[in-house]
Amino acid sequence: MLRTLNISNYALIDELEIEFGEKLSIITGETGAGKSIILGALSLLLGDRADVKSIRDVEKKTVVEASFDIAQNHLKSFFEQNDIDYDDHCIIRREIAPSGRSRAFVNDTPVNVSTLKELAMRLVDIHSQHSNMLLADAGFQLYVLDEIGQNASLLSSYSKEYGSYKSLQRELKQLKENFEKSRDEEDYIRFQLNQLQEMNLKENEDAELELLQSKLSNVAELKEATGGSEMRLNSADGSVLDQLREVVQSLENCGDKMPELKELAGRIRTTAIELKDVSESLFAIDEALVDDPQQLERIESRLNDLFALERKHHVTTVNDLLEIQRGYADALQKIDGSDETIRQLETKLAEQHEVVRRLASDLSASRKKAATRFMDQLLPLAQSLGMNNLQFDIRFSDSGLGETGSDSVEFCFAFNKNQSLMPVKNTASGGEISRLMLCVKTVLARTVKLPTIIFDEVDTGVSGDMASRVGNMMGEISNHLQVISITHLPQVAAYAHTHFKVYKTDEADSTVTHVDLLDEAQHVQEVARMLSGKDVNSAAIENAKSLISQANDR
Repeated sequence: MLRTLNISNYALIDELEIEFGEKLSIITGETGAGKSIILGALSLLLGDRADVKSIRDVEKKTVVEASFDIAQNHLKSFFEQNDIDYDDHCIIRREIAPSGRSRAFVNDTPVNVSTLKELAMRLVDIHSQHSNMLLADAGFQLYVLDEIGQNASLLSSYSKEYGSYKSLQRELKQLKENFEKSRDEEDYIRFQLNQLQEMNLKENEDAELELLQSKLSNVAELKEATGGSEMRLNSADGSVLDQLREVVQSLENCGDKMPELKELAGRIRTTAIELKDVSESLFAIDEALVDDPQQLERIESRLNDLFALERKHHVTTVNDLLEIQRGYADALQKIDGSDETIRQLETKLAEQHEVVRRLASDLSASRKKAATRFMDQLLPLAQSLGMNNLQFDIRFSDSGLGETGSDSVEFCFAFNKNQSLMPVKNTASGGEISRLMLCVKTVLARTVKLPTIIFDEVDTGVSGDMASRVGNMMGEISNHLQVISITHLPQVAAYAHTHFKVYKTDEADSTVTHVDLLDEAQHVQEVARMLSGKDVNSAAIENAKSLISQANDR
């Protein structure tokens, strides 16, 4: 519900604050007083294009701000999805800088215009003569039936299952394309796999072969290092181990004279034992080192084959080749099993199609029942607004499974006797469509929680008792939701629960638009002015009181 609207520095408005009522708020005023300016400012909050020409004082920015109670609008998920702080009291603000740059905020969080529009359409519905052709829109017609049929839960289930159905369709299409492509490449894949398998690759084989190649390529140098080192450690004449044994003997001989020498002797003996083991290991390595040119040739040949294969596949290790080999093996396995995989997915898709088809059928049945209820409610309302000869039918056709089911609907009307039923866009006048739309909104308001509705002079072209009926219908809608109506008709204004008068004054160097909230006496006075013009006499006052009294009694 729209609580307050604040406008500053916009067109003829300097500073303006309006606090709306919960039910029917009426806005009246002379032609040119600025009613459309207020609506234009509000439209900025709904995402309309910002125009720098609307800035009153080019030295200051224009600001339009509105506060809404949104506790009943179920918008928490929207706020979470758009990373906006949620509060039951929502503030939307639009700023236009003198440069023309526009910014929008929701609860002080900057948002883009598309987000602003998406939120605003859930809060406010501006209904003007220019928007009446919405009644001819197929999407709106389907929306009306779904709202009356209370199909939200069914639509949600359908949408979920239809999404799964479309996902399976895409998966099957992609699978067939991939398999078709794979079949074209099957010979190539099989050849590559055979070549890799024939190499009998082993994990880390290249690293192990490179180490062995390094050893066989340097046998002489390695034998010199191992054999020479072993000889120095353990030769028959003056070896390191012999010298260590002598050191140990010497220190132990003096151990009773200086105990720490005996300890050091023990440590050297331990070192000698370790060196003895090292010497034996060096001897074993030296004995094992054999110059084998043929083995070296075989290793180098194997490495060359591996390196060639790695270059071919643009990798650097045997492990990478093994990964490619596994990939080719998987691809061939899928190709060999592709017919079965496709068959299984086609079966799954057919089962999902049946689920979606049943839900679409349930939706269609619900919509047809809603269509009957809608026609039963709409016709009396339309007749009460002077469309006595109105005929109405809702035609269904099967459009195939789609985002909203399988129904294509068309509202067809005939406004005169002996006139064939035709789509509304081909048969109704602007005034008739306005009254029809008012009837549609009345039916919807009885069924679902709609956003705040703003009627912008939709009562143009009606008068007398018909105008009173329009006002009565707006009053009925306001029993279910907040209604704001801009009107020139006293019969409509008489139904106001809250009445605002728009007027303008000439200041020293400018003209300024103002809005006053009228009390009961002023409400009577304004309705009287609308009845008689500028010269309000006692007869006009009494007539206004009578109109208001009749409105209150209905």
